[in-house]
Formats: sequence, C-alpha cells, structure tokens
Amino acid sequence: MKRLLIVIDMQNDFITGSLGSAKAESILPAVKAKIDEYRSRGDAVLFTRDTHYCDYLETQEGRFLPIVHCTEGTEGHMVVDGLEAGSGEVFDKFSPGSLELAAYVSKGGYDEVEVCGVATDVCVISNTIILKAQLPETKICLDPSCCAGTSKEGHQAALQVMKMCQVEILGAPV
Repeated sequence: MKRLLIVIDMQNDFITGSLGSAKAESILPAVKAKIDEYRSRGDAVLFTRDTHYCDYLETQEGRFLPIVHCTEGTEGHMVVDGLEAGSGEVFDKFSPGSLELAAYVSKGGYDEVEVCGVATDVCVISNTIILKAQLPETKICLDPSCCAGTSKEGHQAALQVMKMCQVEILGAPV
C-alpha cells in the first residue's frame, strides 16, 4: 500500500508565534510520532507551509485576518524544530486550501493519504476537502490527536464536516 502523510502548516508562527496556541504546542509530540511512524515504514511525508509576503495586510486574507504571519524568509515561516522536513517534500501554499497541492498529490498514485497539523478549522479542513474532491476513491484520513484548531469548537466542527464528506476520522468518535 502506498501511503502519504501531509503535515499541514506546522510552522513557528502557528505554534509559538503570532498565531500560536497552547493547543498547537501540545500536539507536537503526537505529530512527531506520526511522522516517525510513516518514515519508519518508508512511506512518504509531505509538509505544507503557509506562505505570505510583505504585502500580506493588503491581501484579501490580510484584511480578513490582520495578523502578519508566515512571511517568507522569516523564522515564523519555518517548520517548527523537531519536525524537520528531512527527506520529505515541502510545499509552499499561498492560501488556506491549495488546488496545486491536490494536483501534486493526485500524481503520486497513493492508496491512502493522512492529514495532520494546524489549524483544523482553517487550513487542515480546506486541504482535506480539496484532496477528497480531487481523489474521491482514495482513502483520506485524519487523526484528531495530531491536529489543533483555532478553538475547541472550531476543531470539533471541522471534524464533523470532514466526517460527513467521507474523510475517515481515526481514533475517538467525533
């Protein structure tokens, strides 16, 4: 079975930086263990990075969320220490959900794609739903213990929506 783990936006600005949270910090050990599990089996691991530029506050997203974050070339843009991409691919994306990411993954011939990272209710759900639309017959799954939302309620709502869209939610019932 050909498997892929996509680690969404586990970047300094989302963990301890301008949009960081205690919940995002708390999932680091579980995400690291998940990455190690995939790598130990020889499965592929792909990292995404939310990527913005100096004009962020002038963009539609910047006007909606006026907190500068993940500016290319800054420490906040980097994947958090301990989760280094290593031999994995790094995919810079310029919006919460990326059609380009889904197209890239669809060329890989994966039997199963697992998604983890932050934020469950923004970038994780956006990319997971796009992946499911691009790959309707591929098993798409998510481990909630390896995800953090912008709030507990947002996290739970996103899990419910993904479950309704045939994303397998691993572990505890949603």
